[in-house]
Amino acid sequence: MKLSGKFTYKRLIAFTLPSVVMMVFTSIYGVVDGFFVSNFVGKIPFAAVNFIMPFLMLLGAIGFMFGTGGSALVAKIMGEGDTDKANGIFSFVIMASVVTGVIISVTGFIFLEPVARFLGAEGALIRDAVLYGRIIILANPFFILQMAFQSFFVTAGKPGLGLISTVLAGVTNMILDFVLMVPLKMGIIGAALATSISQFVGGVVPLIYFSSKNKSALRLGKILPSFKALLKVTTNGSSELMTNISMSLVNMLYNIQLLKYAGENGIAAYGVLMYVNFMFLGVFIGYSVGSAPVISYHFGAKNHREVKGVLKKSLVINSVFALMMFLSANVFADALSGLFAGYDEELFEMTKRGFLFISFSYLFAGFAIFFSGFFTALNDGLTSAILSFSRTLVFQLLAVIILPLIWGLDGIWISLTVAEVLAVMCGFVFLVLKRKKYNY
Repeated sequence: MKLSGKFTYKRLIAFTLPSVVMMVFTSIYGVVDGFFVSNFVGKIPFAAVNFIMPFLMLLGAIGFMFGTGGSALVAKIMGEGDTDKANGIFSFVIMASVVTGVIISVTGFIFLEPVARFLGAEGALIRDAVLYGRIIILANPFFILQMAFQSFFVTAGKPGLGLISTVLAGVTNMILDFVLMVPLKMGIIGAALATSISQFVGGVVPLIYFSSKNKSALRLGKILPSFKALLKVTTNGSSELMTNISMSLVNMLYNIQLLKYAGENGIAAYGVLMYVNFMFLGVFIGYSVGSAPVISYHFGAKNHREVKGVLKKSLVINSVFALMMFLSANVFADALSGLFAGYDEELFEMTKRGFLFISFSYLFAGFAIFFSGFFTALNDGLTSAILSFSRTLVFQLLAVIILPLIWGLDGIWISLTVAEVLAVMCGFVFLVLKRKKYNY
């Protein structure tokens, strides 16, 4: 699929669909991971995995920055007609991803246990959290590559191959989850090994593809060192980096609040909700990732009419997705809660109630995610970062601190929707303010 030409609704959906499916599938195999730990290892190990997961996601967040920021810049250069420069910058960004990944992994391995203790873990909870986390951290450079390549597959005009790569990694995780935790009874070590090996697959397969002769618009080869370009990539992708860092920090705060208001059951319930939340939000994130290179390409080609057309169509498509996600969350609340927590009545009821509150956030989340991605695609990293920072840190932080004081545990669930509503309002303000600057 080429980035050039007019994008009708049909073509835009067809172009972004692989990215949507890719993100949802990535979330689904995370759900499977949680299912096996919860049902075959136990409630405490499941709580431990969810307790340390925000910190692990924090370490891998750099991959989103290199992927979204790098693909926006590379797509813009492609739109300007300089293919050699685009490939050189692409190669440089991937090299930077690997180097950064190794540095972050070493640092994270050393500080994992002190971080877990600082967040309040103790006893069996800290033992399982550190054991699981240190195994996962070893594969972090490959996870960073996997996240970066997801965006570059779209820019290369091969979103379908990105989907295949993700499915391959996901199926690897699912199979190993079953083998290592059920017949081999390796417990939380098996869960960590399954995830680590799948991340290795997800990072190495695209690396081999782009390093070989291929029919895509991008290929790894001669590196074009440009710290000006790297600064642009990091600035441009800072919104996605900020989104993931903020989400991780806020999730840590959620765990602290849940320990206070509901104990380990609260953390386990929140873990279930976040697994499913990632799956639902994957639809919106996938669309944002899939449409961004189209916007970047036409912005670089100065085809403002097409940028405006994609924006309008995207708002309509996100409206349909929002309604679908809201209805799905309410219809499947019982089934999804039972899948993870059916063995414990108190945990099941807590999880189901949380679902009903969180479902309202899906009516707004897609727009907030798209607005941030839209400005990233326009290479306006500052605006995108402000939107992401506000949505995932400022609004959620305030909501999860204040609302539980009024409504207790329900206030924690309500805070997600309140944060999304405020983020959408903020996004619309910037969309209006920037319309003349970018001619959309």
